[in-house]
Amino acid sequence: MKPSRFFGKTVLTCTFILAMIGWGVGFYGPPIYMQAVMDRTGWPVAQVSAAVTLHFLSGTLVIANLPRLYARFGVPAITLLGSIVLGVGVNIWAQASQLWVLYAGAICSGIGWVTLGAAAVNTLIAPWYVKERPKALGKAYNGASMGGVIFSPLWVLLIERFGFATAALVISSVAVVLMTSFAFLVFNKSPQSLGQHADNADQPEPVATGPSATPWTAAQTLKSANFRSLAAGMALGLFAQIGLIAHLYSILAGRMGAQDASFAMGLATASAMGGRYVAARLMTQGINRRQLACLGYGIQMLGTLMLLGLDIHPAVAWGAVVLIGSGIGNATSLPPLIAQTEFSREQTARVIALMVAISQATYAFAPAFFGLVRSAFVVPSQAIAAIVVAAVVVQGLAILAFYTGVVTRPFKKTVY
Repeated sequence: MKPSRFFGKTVLTCTFILAMIGWGVGFYGPPIYMQAVMDRTGWPVAQVSAAVTLHFLSGTLVIANLPRLYARFGVPAITLLGSIVLGVGVNIWAQASQLWVLYAGAICSGIGWVTLGAAAVNTLIAPWYVKERPKALGKAYNGASMGGVIFSPLWVLLIERFGFATAALVISSVAVVLMTSFAFLVFNKSPQSLGQHADNADQPEPVATGPSATPWTAAQTLKSANFRSLAAGMALGLFAQIGLIAHLYSILAGRMGAQDASFAMGLATASAMGGRYVAARLMTQGINRRQLACLGYGIQMLGTLMLLGLDIHPAVAWGAVVLIGSGIGNATSLPPLIAQTEFSREQTARVIALMVAISQATYAFAPAFFGLVRSAFVVPSQAIAAIVVAAVVVQGLAILAFYTGVVTRPFKKTVY
């Protein structure tokens, strides 16, 4: 018997929470872990930021193979296993007394996080939403932004009051319990198993036939000029963004104090929800999505440049994090939505998985790169200026990559 309520709404709600936990622990957490580890051990910033790089790099192969892992073991099993590995990794971060132990923890946390990341969100939403997928993805990715709003100050509060080890144990335990319930009660369902169809339609979507219905291999995907420009734009944009975010908390903490800096990081991710809402409204009006990506990075560049004014007045930080944060969500969610308009439905799964893998393999080096740039200068103001220049240059390259795709290929206004 067909349930009276569309189960896709439940999947969307649980995916929102999954994204909130995934990003709150695996994306916005590492910059705070880095500062906590340095405070506890006294290790140099370059060595600890290398752990952040290893965290992001270690999940790259998993992302590229997520569709295959889902097909073989199922979404519920991979989601649950990933949350456990993530929890183990974060607890190692909290207790590591040697660098190699810290790096081992970073590998675990990185592998676990990607099962709760962008590719996972797309995979979970795709069976339930087709025509309504942009709106559904926007709602699900708001969970990622909410993860920053909630977890950035929460991590700081718990670490200050109870210590990193206790904070890691509590948060990771809650995450595993939630993912266990989702895996066995929600993510193991499909529209077909419940007698429903995507978008709660009365009839299933027509099945595509012909060459475009054949999924691409990785080699075929890489040959596409559209894919290359899109993947380059996403990778460069996230390289600048993650490299900056990895050091933003410690930079702001030195000017504002730990608690205000954590709230500033939360404000940045709250701004991501606003930025994603504005982007969704513009997309419904038919704006070129690649041009929208260019605009988003232009705004982030302005916010990045504002960091040069931190020595003039600390209040500048609040304006800077709002502008930087406005593009945080779209940097992750907009490229898959661009892919949805430029590739067939059958090709999009491979395109998104490979694009996210390339992006993570690229931006994984950003924390260490920015750490080296920062450590090259003894004077804090000079170190901030160097980080700003590096971020702005890479943001400019990201804009160029997205714009190249606008020029070489007309934008399709129809979406499936």
